Amino acid sequence: MSGDLTPLPAHVGGAARITIGQLTAVVGVAAVLFVAQDVFVPLAIAMLITFALSPLVTALRRRGLPLLWTVLIVVALAFSLIAVFSFVVASQLAQLAQNLPIFQANIIHKVEGLKATGGDHGLASRLSDMISAINTEIGAALPSGVDKPMPVEVIQSSNALAFLENLVIPLISPIATVGLVIVVVIFMLLEREDLRDRFIRLVGTNDLYRTTQVLEEAGGRVANYLLVQLLVNTIYAIPIGVGLYFIGIPNAVLWGMLTLVLRFVPYIGSALAAAFPLFLAFAVSPDWSAVLWTGALFASVELITSNVIEPWLYGSRTGVSPLAIIVAAIFWTFLWGPLGLILSTPLTVCLVVLGRHIPQFALFDILFGDEPVLAPHAKLYQRMLAGDAMEATFGATEALEELDVVDYHQTTMIPALLLAQDDSERGVLTPEQQDRLASVALEVVADLQAEMEAERDAPSETALPGLGLRVRVIGGRSALDDVAAAVLAQVLQTEGAAAQFSPHLDLAPSRLAALDTASADCLLLCYLDPRPARASLLHIRRIKRAAPHLRVGVVILQMPADLADSASGPRHLHAVSPAKLTEAEDIGADFAVTNLESAMDAVWQRSAPKPVPDANKPMPRVVARRRSQTTD
Repeated sequence: MSGDLTPLPAHVGGAARITIGQLTAVVGVAAVLFVAQDVFVPLAIAMLITFALSPLVTALRRRGLPLLWTVLIVVALAFSLIAVFSFVVASQLAQLAQNLPIFQANIIHKVEGLKATGGDHGLASRLSDMISAINTEIGAALPSGVDKPMPVEVIQSSNALAFLENLVIPLISPIATVGLVIVVVIFMLLEREDLRDRFIRLVGTNDLYRTTQVLEEAGGRVANYLLVQLLVNTIYAIPIGVGLYFIGIPNAVLWGMLTLVLRFVPYIGSALAAAFPLFLAFAVSPDWSAVLWTGALFASVELITSNVIEPWLYGSRTGVSPLAIIVAAIFWTFLWGPLGLILSTPLTVCLVVLGRHIPQFALFDILFGDEPVLAPHAKLYQRMLAGDAMEATFGATEALEELDVVDYHQTTMIPALLLAQDDSERGVLTPEQQDRLASVALEVVADLQAEMEAERDAPSETALPGLGLRVRVIGGRSALDDVAAAVLAQVLQTEGAAAQFSPHLDLAPSRLAALDTASADCLLLCYLDPRPARASLLHIRRIKRAAPHLRVGVVILQMPADLADSASGPRHLHAVSPAKLTEAEDIGADFAVTNLESAMDAVWQRSAPKPVPDANKPMPRVVARRRSQTTD
């Protein structure tokens, strides 16, 4: 839609904005992380392991154990489990490599069957060609009875130092990295309090509460994510390993343990874990039964885990949106490879927590957080400004599942219209945009009315306060005021009143007589402008002279206090001046209020109308105010 290209007002986007300097800083940091990944990857791994082990260290410390011995015991236990895990995986991989050539006959049989079924063209032929290539690679490992020429490789002579360098360094490098991670974890656990104090000093000691909250939330979220994910993956991997064993898949323990690790990869981890057992099921079985059983095993465990176990165990969210998790996985994989893929979610969680509490890092919360970045009324205004009535209506009906109509209009629709009123007064909302926005808003109100009538139950036994009342609601002076009048009429209808809405154009002298005021008990004039002009308020006298029996009220709507404190904007946040309400009553209004609930309460009073004031009688307060304004 072309309306989506409408620039947003400043206050719709909130206070936090992404600047070119922030983007440049992010690009620079990413470049440093990429170039110095040999330094930062061990540190990132150590930091995440520290987060995961901190709750256990805290629990043991509460039992009276010394800090040093607590840290050494926890670290030794954790890395012993990691070492055992790695040893089992390595031994299982070695055994699998020895057994792969045994499966060649089954692979050849299935390849020929696929070719016979699919012919020389189509998907079956392509799959068979791919499997044939894999089979060729496996066959290269088979001992052949046919004598083949022995390959001869010319090796240049090298000294002992070069030989040791080529042999020892590839072995020492991963051992040194593991040792570095262990040492860093130990010192991070020993100096947690000191690191916390240094972080507070680095960020700033002006707001100790916020900084402490960042540390607690970051540590809590990451530790909770890692430990709960480990528990979920273990619950997932055990039935996978047992099931593969009974199906007859070789090295079932290996695939169960790899499944536990690969499920740390968001979204695609389960698919990666299933790929290898499915290929082996294809290779080891002369028919297709093992493949079908393996696929059914992974599908059933995945369904149970995703729909039962994970919702039960995850007491809180990570705070990162699903799309952001995928983008973060791509980003960290690009920087640090497979390790970056596994570390992507916890690292992104830390960045989001920083952005949620520290303004300098707000960029990450905006881009990756799962909290709405626009308030409901700002989001509604943006959709109406873009001319998207369908999405605006959908958001309104969704909100009405938790709110009643009065609360929704008071907290969302009216504040959205006040944002539009403010932009109109500042001149950033053109007349064409204002008319389109008002048209979309009236369409949303009409859709809500149709939805409410379709879902209306049997008549309530409780007497509604508006039963028997006939109310006419008219916009004050603009198309936006017309929308506010339609909203107020709808609110009155929900309480039993026979309320009708009329546009502000009906207040023209040539059309005022055509208004059916004789059959009405009360008439309301609605304004969004906090300072409606006196000429606009003089409609009160004309209406009351034409219908002396009619109670006439003025509704000058203002932003709710809780939204006014959090929004930005120069005018609409100010409360309606009591002097303006007094002016409306001096002109002849029976009541003047500033919100929907007060308007309903005033309508339900059913009191006699006030007499029309004498037009020739001076109004000292108004004159005095005008003189003071002129003097200023």
